[in-house]
Amino acid sequence: MEESVKHIRISDYSYDLNDERIAKFPLAERDSSRLLIYRHGDIGEDVFRNLPLYLPAGAMMVFNNTKVIQARLHFRKEPAGGPKSTGALIEIFLLEPADPSDYQVMFTQTSSCSWYCLVGNLKRWKNDTPVLKTTVEMGGKTITLAARRGPVHGTSHRIDFSWDGGVSWAELLEAAGEIPIPPYLNRASQDSDKTTYQTVYSKIKGSVAAPTAGLHFTERVLRDLDAHGIDREELTLHVGAGTFRPVKSEEISGHDMHTEFIAVKRSTIEKLIAHGGQTIAVGTTSVRTVESLYYIGVYLSTHPDATEEEMHVNQWTPYETDPTMSSVESLRYILDYLDRYHLDVLKTSTQIIIVPGYKYHIVWMMVTNFHQPQSTLLLLVSAFVNGDWKTIYRYALSHDFRFLSYGDSSLLIP
Repeated sequence: MEESVKHIRISDYSYDLNDERIAKFPLAERDSSRLLIYRHGDIGEDVFRNLPLYLPAGAMMVFNNTKVIQARLHFRKEPAGGPKSTGALIEIFLLEPADPSDYQVMFTQTSSCSWYCLVGNLKRWKNDTPVLKTTVEMGGKTITLAARRGPVHGTSHRIDFSWDGGVSWAELLEAAGEIPIPPYLNRASQDSDKTTYQTVYSKIKGSVAAPTAGLHFTERVLRDLDAHGIDREELTLHVGAGTFRPVKSEEISGHDMHTEFIAVKRSTIEKLIAHGGQTIAVGTTSVRTVESLYYIGVYLSTHPDATEEEMHVNQWTPYETDPTMSSVESLRYILDYLDRYHLDVLKTSTQIIIVPGYKYHIVWMMVTNFHQPQSTLLLLVSAFVNGDWKTIYRYALSHDFRFLSYGDSSLLIP
């Protein structure tokens, strides 16, 4: 690993973000948000709906079509006191499927499933009450949902769920769960978040956080992109709760990146090759997905029969290797792999961390929001703009841009 990368100090990626700068709610019209334009070091601004005017005709743009699930579930322990007492409230936050581990199969389950979860108020869920229960009204029926605490799994717990009534897990979550808005909004989720915290093109259930750069797009903007000759493709990265986890180590080498599931269609990889292995990425999740593709292709060049698990991109892979392969060549190795195994979709996972010193291979323009101080997302942006992130953030702060998930966005052209 390059020593310079290993010793990046997270305190060098800080700025003052006051609470009033954080957008607590989105604008009524998604595409009326502001757009900062950073182009070769120069900064301007416009309204987001004019984004297509700044993109070259014939370019390719990738979007993350993941859909946020209602991942917060609440259970109340049986009260220990008399009839007027209430039991402790336990929150179970779904992180990733345990059994079945496939997302699509998971949401079709009709009686039981297991997830790795964060548990709020865990100390009150004592061993004398291994199972918690709650009831949900659905279509005139009362469904009982039970949660049994399983073993520790890293920083989470395995939780085994079971329910009656024959409804699917997807339907049950829609009825019983809450949308998991980011903790930095410092407010309870509202019914409106069920719509506003999803992109208009969200399709594949699995995220516990929205790919927020996509929240600015409307059907009008998407039509305008088409009219400007922009080739639109979708991929899937299910965003994990780790996206909100601050870097607590002094140096970036002490931070463990979370693992996220990715799925990319064969046709998208063919399009990437047709576009010379270059794309405009909407959001940091799309960035991490397509940049991971490069290292997956490099791995397949020497391990052509790798399994899904073996193709996983480790956190430090980009810094421990120095491949000279072009992005097109790398993508062709993925196509060869899909052909050999008669697959239409590449499925694997990534733990990639993109920090200053990273060489971008596929992304050449980026649409992204304004990120938290001392976050891995800010490091990713800094790497993209060759360290010039302070220029961008000073402008955004001095011109009253709105920050974080429901805030304004930027188009970055290094």
